[in-house]
Amino acid sequence: MTEIKNICVYCGSSPGDNPVYAAAARALGTALARAGIGLVFGGGSCGLMGVVARAVLAEGGEARGIIPGFLDEREVALTGLTKLEIVPDMHIRKQRMFEAADAFVALPGGIGTLEELAEQLTWIQLGRHAKPLVIADI
Repeated sequence: MTEIKNICVYCGSSPGDNPVYAAAARALGTALARAGIGLVFGGGSCGLMGVVARAVLAEGGEARGIIPGFLDEREVALTGLTKLEIVPDMHIRKQRMFEAADAFVALPGGIGTLEELAEQLTWIQLGRHAKPLVIADI
């Protein structure tokens, strides 16, 4: 198995209606940074995305955001990231997130999180990659 240097976290652009979701996102971000593992995420400042990224940064970790330009207006890209990549569309965003990650974690989210997770599960099933994927049941 390849060394895991960067983990892509799929999660909601809203905090959800249970504070335990934000607590889990914060705990994951803290754990990633303390383990020296970089975060790859959707780049938004809001919701669970913002929580996990801020936790990584607060612990001195690296956080790489990848956001389409049209979503930067809606979700507003988080400032202070190690790297922020603004891409033209969702397809390129997902491709760049895949390329930058050695593994994936899905936290609570909405339709977008479900779509990203389903794509990775499909690729694993079809043998397109063997990167680890964790679905966190919060």
